[in-house]
Amino acid sequence: MEISKNLEIMDLCLYFKKEKTLVISDIHMGYEEALNKKGILAPRFQYAETLNRLKTILTGFKLQKIVINGDLKHEFGTISETEWRHTLGIIDFLFQYCKKIILIRGNHDKILGPIAKKRSLEVRRNYIIGKTTMILHGDKIPTGKTFDKMKRLVIGHEHPAISLYKDGRLEKFKCFLKGKWKKKELIVIPSYNVVTEGTDMLKDKLLSPFLKKNIDDFKVFIVSDGIYGFGTIKDIKML
Repeated sequence: MEISKNLEIMDLCLYFKKEKTLVISDIHMGYEEALNKKGILAPRFQYAETLNRLKTILTGFKLQKIVINGDLKHEFGTISETEWRHTLGIIDFLFQYCKKIILIRGNHDKILGPIAKKRSLEVRRNYIIGKTTMILHGDKIPTGKTFDKMKRLVIGHEHPAISLYKDGRLEKFKCFLKGKWKKKELIVIPSYNVVTEGTDMLKDKLLSPFLKKNIDDFKVFIVSDGIYGFGTIKDIKML
């Protein structure tokens, strides 16, 4: 489904058709191990499930670039043994489908550098496509002339999701958001963390400074067994 000009939703990813570039956000590899360390027992299926899900959408595609828009790994202050193996495994897997991988630093990526160095990758603050679209994690609002010139922003960080009643029960679905931040088009990508659904846009406290003002007019695109446009946040609140 096309969410904006030249932009298509592919599962939990955003695809720039003209540039043949795929954007993935918030994989949080190592999340299960972090839960286990806290005494929360969680089965470890994240790595295998992430690869399987990515393979489903990437098979047959010839991409120029893949942008990982922050929080490739989960632990803040260390790199766990699992993160070493699985983040490098994800990167190696993605290189089967593209010529270049761009890593954008997220708030969980304090020490992503050693992992990036292993594959000769640079960790960036943002990445610009087509001169007027900036991809950035979304935990901070940049300043400067380059940012001011942008007409479209693509962020992650928030892990947007929506709770809806389905078959008599309340279920949470990952979703994309499209709206305005000041005069710029703003698109929010859901998390590719297959363990959790994310932040409920209807009731949870929002994280990104880009979403601190009223988001009632943001359009919602839910990812389930397909991609479904659900109108605006305001429309969903009225259901």
